[in-house]
Amino acid sequence: MTASTSRTGIVHLVEQAPQLAGAEMVAALVPPPQFADATFETYRADPAYPSQQEAKDHLLAFSGAGQPAKGGFFRKAKRPETRPGVYLDGGFGVGKTHLLAAVYHALPARRKYFGSFIEYTALVGALGYKNTVDLFRGADLLCIDEFELDDPGDTMVMTRLLGELVSSGTRLAATSNTPPNALGEGRFAAQDFLREIHAMASSFQTIRIDGTDYRHRAVDGHAAVLTQPQYEAAIADASASGLVSDDPFADLVSHLAKVHPSRYIRLIDGLTAVGMRDVEPFTDQSAALRFVAFIDRVYDAELPIRATGVSLDLVFPEEMLAGGYRKKYLRAISRLVASTLA
Repeated sequence: MTASTSRTGIVHLVEQAPQLAGAEMVAALVPPPQFADATFETYRADPAYPSQQEAKDHLLAFSGAGQPAKGGFFRKAKRPETRPGVYLDGGFGVGKTHLLAAVYHALPARRKYFGSFIEYTALVGALGYKNTVDLFRGADLLCIDEFELDDPGDTMVMTRLLGELVSSGTRLAATSNTPPNALGEGRFAAQDFLREIHAMASSFQTIRIDGTDYRHRAVDGHAAVLTQPQYEAAIADASASGLVSDDPFADLVSHLAKVHPSRYIRLIDGLTAVGMRDVEPFTDQSAALRFVAFIDRVYDAELPIRATGVSLDLVFPEEMLAGGYRKKYLRAISRLVASTLA
């Protein structure tokens, strides 16, 4: 998504009720702006973590974009991998999405799609399961970013969908902070869905990527907090040259419950910055998870965040961070810190 350069001023997201048709959702299944030009050449593997270069070498071969250097990762393999998908498992900020986008750009394919997990499940909701299968059947590649199974319904839908597509020849590439056999742990009764989870996992070869969060390598790990006068000045300055949102944090969080997460991308369409007043910690986990999905879209659109109140890296209380959604919250904190310092 490219922010509009012809619109300026201040808008209130709580007054927006975006709509998104199925055709628009499909058209949006491409890498986000910050990864529109991501390539294997621009991925900088950290020499302190050899698994990063090994993952890059593996994906080069998977995409047909090249072969690893002599003596590299693949010389250790006794036979080529036969699974139809690759699954990048690693922490936050180690370049998984960059590599996923590099696969998308490098793989010579007539039909290929790139989207977040939530975008694919939302598409099923909008078009229906059969129509979604018909849409993707015959596609050469499906890239799925931030693969998560947060409820049994998503588990069943995605295992069925990917199973049908793999059987018709579609290749898969996915990222997550959780190995495929552990998806759903701590969130619902995963043991009741082990067969489906394991069936889906069997389609992927898991590639582990270690490392440190590049977003925190040069910062102290805390989100920037503005005083009210600083906030007013920042919003006024940004609105003079672009379109900026300005909403009380509590009102924005409440409004997100009225907008399907697949439409969050439309909610911020055209913005050049996001403003939040009087940030406060979450007390409701459903609201916190919706906010995580919203921040994913804000981060993908490369929008800076300006905020007052509690530091945004402190909005998820300890009891939430200790639960089954810990990795989602930590990813959001990483992105919030980066966005407030942009």
